[in-house]
Amino acid sequence: MSASEFTIDDLKRILREGAGADEATNLEGDILDADFETLGYESLALLETIGRIEREYDISLDDEVLANAATPRELIAEVFRHLELVQVG
Repeated sequence: MSASEFTIDDLKRILREGAGADEATNLEGDILDADFETLGYESLALLETIGRIEREYDISLDDEVLANAATPRELIAEVFRHLELVQVG
């Protein structure tokens, strides 16, 4: 599925599907600026999440995304930027 939009709800869904969510993980409320680590998602879970985003949205994210996107807001911005590049290209 290729799409032109990626929202916090899309990210929450992919996080839950790919990395799961245990009782300690709360993805409700305003989580845009919360660190993924604080939300209970470590690098392996984020790697799985990024892989799912790439497959579902038919994009290729830079290797730096994992290192630089510490919050949902930052990851959403990166995904959106790549989606825009696909539309232009």
